[in-house]
Amino acid sequence: MREAGRLVADVLTRLSTGVKPGVSTADLDDLAERIIRAAGGTPAFKGYHGYPATICASINDEVIHGIPSGRRVLQEGDIISIDVGASLNGYFGDSAVTLPVGRVDEEAERLLRVTEESLYKAIDQVHPGARVSDIGHAVQRHVEAHGFSVVREFVGHGIGQEMHEEPQVPNYGDAGRGPRLAEGMVLAIEPMVNAGKPAVKVLSDGWTAVTKDRSLSAHFEHTVAVTAGAPWILTAREVPVHVRSS
Repeated sequence: MREAGRLVADVLTRLSTGVKPGVSTADLDDLAERIIRAAGGTPAFKGYHGYPATICASINDEVIHGIPSGRRVLQEGDIISIDVGASLNGYFGDSAVTLPVGRVDEEAERLLRVTEESLYKAIDQVHPGARVSDIGHAVQRHVEAHGFSVVREFVGHGIGQEMHEEPQVPNYGDAGRGPRLAEGMVLAIEPMVNAGKPAVKVLSDGWTAVTKDRSLSAHFEHTVAVTAGAPWILTAREVPVHVRSS
């Protein structure tokens, strides 16, 4: 699974260099598919329940599952969430990052920082004997302390020889509930955080989820293994694609 995770990490690292004004989300999607297939992998999202693309590319108020298009051209000041999944040698990796397009305003920068921080606070809860709900509780506590809100309709998940496995991993709730984590379990942990209220809706394309109040949304994700020691981030990137502000 580390090999699948490393492939996904490489895709995100390389796509990050192409995130700039004037680039279309279809351009990013084409590059992602080429990288995955050149490595002997298969795009995990393409064809999954009919999804038509290799990546999910969600801009500004789009929460997740934005469909790449040649008509969606990045503009200065946008933020874009790129979600990548791939299978390699029978195992899956899944990771996402939200990136600024050029210079973004202070609220957008703060949203990205807090959402990414919440992911790592969640990962800190991953150890044998912990409860699944400890993960979501850590996300919610951090996000709401900064005045943002957590999406309820979409959650993280187990991952392994299938893209989505049990257990579900919500990004909210009380600690100390749900299944206990055990060594060898692997989870895709993915906070989805809105600058405004938590409510979302799915557009007529059947995929793209947006904030109901049209506020900005950010999404960060890693595939993480439970070990006897520290959590192992299987989708860790050698070069971080989002430089956190101080």
